[in-house]
Amino acid sequence: MLRKNCDIEVRWTAFPLHPETPEQGLFLEELFAGRSFDVKAAMQRIKQVADRVGLPMAERTKTYNSRLAQELAKWAESRGKGDQYHQAVFQAYYVGIRNIGEVDELVGIAEFVGLSGKEARFVLEKRTFSRAVDADWTRSRELGITAVPTFVMNNRSIVGAQSYEVLEEFIKNETLPRNDG
Repeated sequence: MLRKNCDIEVRWTAFPLHPETPEQGLFLEELFAGRSFDVKAAMQRIKQVADRVGLPMAERTKTYNSRLAQELAKWAESRGKGDQYHQAVFQAYYVGIRNIGEVDELVGIAEFVGLSGKEARFVLEKRTFSRAVDADWTRSRELGITAVPTFVMNNRSIVGAQSYEVLEEFIKNETLPRNDG
């Protein structure tokens, strides 16, 4: 709806969120071990924000490597199914607590949104969109992005899940200060 009401084009940019995560994933406690970071409190804050803006989110204890999901997203975008694919990956990861680092899981997601599972598997095995994701990772570093989601427009950014109203104001208000989050 925001696209229609504000006449904007959305471009998804892949971001290297914990690229060191192995395919089988990591428990969040492992990921943040040795840091002064309260995983349980952070997850509660994230859940509260998600609830406030109407995003479904289950309680998760693991994180998974999203690199292959990002590569398949670039392919889905090239097939006109990018938004559906991104939504399905979000649902699989945040609601279904599925491992989006596994090829079979991603092939299933591709099929769910109406893409060829055979083609999806080929794209993943050949790493056809690896360079496109590398370019996105470079772009995200150049923009100073350090968290997801980050919304960027005209050298301004806003970090975190946001309500429709906040995003609409961000788009319409050219004087909104940059948030380096």
